[in-house]
Amino acid sequence: ASSEPGLGTPREEVAYVTCTYRETCIDQPDFLATVDLNPRSPYYCQVIHRLPMPNLKDELHSSGWSAGCVCFDNITTKRNKLILPCLISSRIYVVDVGSQCRAPKLCKMIEPVDVFWKCNKGYLGVPHSLPNGDILIANMGDPAGNGKGGFIVLDGETFELKGNWENECEAPPTGYDFWYQPRHNVLISSAGLVPKRAGRGFNPDDLKKGVFGRRLNVWNLSCRTLTQCFDLGEDSLPLSVKFLHNPDAAEGYVSCALSGIIYRFYKACCEANTWSVEEAIQIPAKDVSGWILPKMPAFTADMVISLDDKYLYLSNWLHGDIRQYEISKTCKPRLVGQVFVGGSILRGGPVTVCRDEELKCQPEPLVIKCKRVYGGPCKMQLSLDGKRLYVTNSFYSTWDKQFYPNVVREGSVMLQIDVDTEKGGLTVNKNFLVDFGKEPNGPCLAHAIRFPCGDSTSDILA
Repeated sequence: ASSEPGLGTPREEVAYVTCTYRETCIDQPDFLATVDLNPRSPYYCQVIHRLPMPNLKDELHSSGWSAGCVCFDNITTKRNKLILPCLISSRIYVVDVGSQCRAPKLCKMIEPVDVFWKCNKGYLGVPHSLPNGDILIANMGDPAGNGKGGFIVLDGETFELKGNWENECEAPPTGYDFWYQPRHNVLISSAGLVPKRAGRGFNPDDLKKGVFGRRLNVWNLSCRTLTQCFDLGEDSLPLSVKFLHNPDAAEGYVSCALSGIIYRFYKACCEANTWSVEEAIQIPAKDVSGWILPKMPAFTADMVISLDDKYLYLSNWLHGDIRQYEISKTCKPRLVGQVFVGGSILRGGPVTVCRDEELKCQPEPLVIKCKRVYGGPCKMQLSLDGKRLYVTNSFYSTWDKQFYPNVVREGSVMLQIDVDTEKGGLTVNKNFLVDFGKEPNGPCLAHAIRFPCGDSTSDILA
């Protein structure tokens, strides 16, 4: 990969994007798309390769590298294998991207029955590699779809399923995402939701019934024990967890999708190794009519921190905006950039905003290269130099179908946001559009994004 002038960081030339056909009425397998990101290439922002999975309706969702815990002064770790846990089928695919980076191939598959029998787990979330090279995958439920948090472990060399990471008695009620900080011997995980209830769609009757998680869990990384739990509020739904990248930093953030609150967590007492949480950002809900509830939460689906720990980015899947916060004062993030790329409150849509603490009028629809962009921003990925933020707009196929039926009908997109890294500021790149509505097998839904050269959500620095 070519390097950015004067920075020494390789510029991303391809992206691997997880794509699903579940809930689209198209009977095709999910696939891993390889997207050309080189502006000098004749195939720029086109899908140049598709790796179909051997099964139907897996719901490819999150992805992660088999090598992602690296030394602070060496982020050029070789990334040869991409781990693809499936949200619905509970399968795990291992993809070889090292042999041919522009034409990945499947090299291993772990069947759901193995995960069910060996771990009594299912509904797989976010993967990261551990300091010892093994791969940790968070889970949301048990095989029947009841809520059950915790983690399963794959061998980092053979990719065999080893079993559960935590003790059975310490599995939290739900789970989804996690991040860890080796120098502080800590792992922090979020809550997620109960698959068999929320998996059928968002139902207001599920509120106040324990379907949407509320806990932030603190673990001893080496002992694999649960040491603290924080209650972030009923139906708050903590999803994305990120530590600062500085390996000495003992702080990070968790975004709560339904409450609109981003909490900062930090080590409160070094001697006792205890942690605390405090509210850092609150995105107010909007009073609306023509929607499923009278108040619409932002639904912060994803969060990214730049590698220099200067900026934090949030994607608000329902409101439709991406936000950039300057975090030099980590306890007081400062909003410096905001751009709307869709959402549920667009002018001319079915939803009327009756009261809005932030906006004077409803945002205009986004059109790029003559395509109207439906849906809201969901999964993000930031280039190593922090200048290009990529975003897809599928959260989860069943919820996509409920809240954004046009996305399911026309396929999702991948956009690129140009970032002002000096003063802050976000601008949609009107020359970049990956249109997953034009796929040969029909429109599909795109989610997680990874760069083989490295990105801002893969590597945990040790």
